[in-house]
Amino acid sequence: MIPVKTIEWIGDADGVCRIIDQTLLPGQLKYLDIADVEAMWEAIRTLRVRGAPAIGIAAAFGVYLGLRSAAPPADRFLAELERITSYLATSRPTAVNLFWALERVSGLARATFSLEGLAVAISDVLAEANAMIGEDNDVGKAIGAYGAALLADGDSILTHCNAGGLATAQWGTALAVVYVAAGQGKRISVYADETRPLLQGARLTAWELKQAGIPVTLITDSMAATVMAQGRVRAVLVGTDRVAANGDFANKIGTLGVAVLAHEFGIPFYVAAPISSIDPCIASGAAIPIEERGADEVSLGFGRRTAPEGVAVYNPAFDVTPARYVTAFITEKGLVHPPFPEGLKRLLG
Repeated sequence: MIPVKTIEWIGDADGVCRIIDQTLLPGQLKYLDIADVEAMWEAIRTLRVRGAPAIGIAAAFGVYLGLRSAAPPADRFLAELERITSYLATSRPTAVNLFWALERVSGLARATFSLEGLAVAISDVLAEANAMIGEDNDVGKAIGAYGAALLADGDSILTHCNAGGLATAQWGTALAVVYVAAGQGKRISVYADETRPLLQGARLTAWELKQAGIPVTLITDSMAATVMAQGRVRAVLVGTDRVAANGDFANKIGTLGVAVLAHEFGIPFYVAAPISSIDPCIASGAAIPIEERGADEVSLGFGRRTAPEGVAVYNPAFDVTPARYVTAFITEKGLVHPPFPEGLKRLLG
C-alpha cells in the first residue's frame, strides 16, 4: 500500500515543484507546477500545500526557486538568501517545520557559499530539498511501525484533521500508523472528524483513506463524544504542528476537545510527532503562536453564506492540548511516555 505523492521535484535545475492542490479535493485531483517563490508562498498560505512536514519541504523548494529566479551576484547572495527565507517564513506561523526547513537549507547555503561559491550553494539547496522528501518518507514509515505495534487486529481509531500522506511528502504521520498496520494484515478502521471550518477530515482524510482502501466513517466534530461513549473507538491518533518542551502540542482547532473527551472515556490518545515538529526552544504551549484566519472561512465557507453578513467571527486555526492529555508521542525514534520534559529531551539528545 503506497499513498499518493503530495510533493515532488520534476526535472533538473530548471524544473518545477509539483504539488497536489489540496483546496480542490475531494472533487478534483489536480497537480500544480510551481516555478517561483511567490507562487510557493501563495500555495503555503492558501493551504494548497498543508501539513507541517509538507510545508517544510515546500518551503525548502521555495528557497531554491527564489534563488534561481533572482540569480543574485555573489556579493548580494547572502542578503538575497535572507530576504527569501524571511519572506517564506511569513506564509504560516504555527508549524515549526517551516522554520526548521528554512534554517536547514539557508544554513547549508551559507556554508557552501563560503567554501565553494554561488552556483554550488544554489545547487545544494535543491539537493537538500529533495533529500528532505526521502527523509520524510523514512520518518513516516518509522512512525508507522512504532505506532502499528499499539494497534490490534480489528481496532478502530478516531482521527482529527489530516495527518496522512497529504500532510507530508507521501506516508503521513498519524495515518502512517494505519497504513503500516494494514500492511501487516491488521483490519483497522477509522472514524474521521470532518474538522470544521475547512473540513480537512472530510475533504482530505476520508478521500485519502478511500484511495488506500482503508474502511473509513466520516462524522461531524460534534459526534466524537457519542462515538467514544458507544465504545466504537479503541484509540485516538492525531498529528501535530509543534510540540513544546513540556509536551504541550499544537494541532488543528478542535484537537483539544477530542483530547479531553478521550481522557474522560479512558481512551488512549496518541500524537504522531516527527522529531522536526518538536521545538525545545518553547517551554510550554502558552508560547506557541496560533494562526488566526479570515472570517469568511467560517461565515462564508466554500462560497456559501452560513452566518449573517458582518457578524463577528473568531477563527483560530489551531489549539494547544496540554501534555496531561497525551498517552504517548509516536516518533521515528520510538515512543515517548510521560514525564514528557525528560523524555523529549532525551529524544533530542
